Amino acid sequence: MSKNYRRCVGIVLVNNDKKVLLCERADIAGQWQFPQGGVENGETVLEAAYRELKEETSVVSVELVGYSEEAFAYDFPNEVAKRLKRDGQAISWVFLKFCGQESEINLDTVNREFINWRWADMKDAVDNIANFKRLVYEKAAMQFERVVK
Repeated sequence: MSKNYRRCVGIVLVNNDKKVLLCERADIAGQWQFPQGGVENGETVLEAAYRELKEETSVVSVELVGYSEEAFAYDFPNEVAKRLKRDGQAISWVFLKFCGQESEINLDTVNREFINWRWADMKDAVDNIANFKRLVYEKAAMQFERVVK
């Protein structure tokens, strides 16, 4: 039986110090992650990345650094899968360089998903992600090392 995965994009936003943007989820205190969201019908992964980043963080001052050619799937925990009526997500990674001022980062958006943000090392992002997402974050970290010089 094939799995029911939602197409998704994860955005790794990197600053001049090669730190990545991590955001604390509004629905789960203490849970930090990269901005991410679904790829809508008729939308490319890059279009989804720019849209989701703006919707979640208000950030638009970016340059494309690179992106993953393939999507990496992960399964939700059972209770999440039941609530969302899907097995998990197939995430494609997009790497963007932040070119704006930090004042551009504004989490007070229409459908607020995050309550806090910080710049961190990529290793911190991988080490502190929820276990069910760890493998796809490790894959993002490997790609990050190749594309961010």
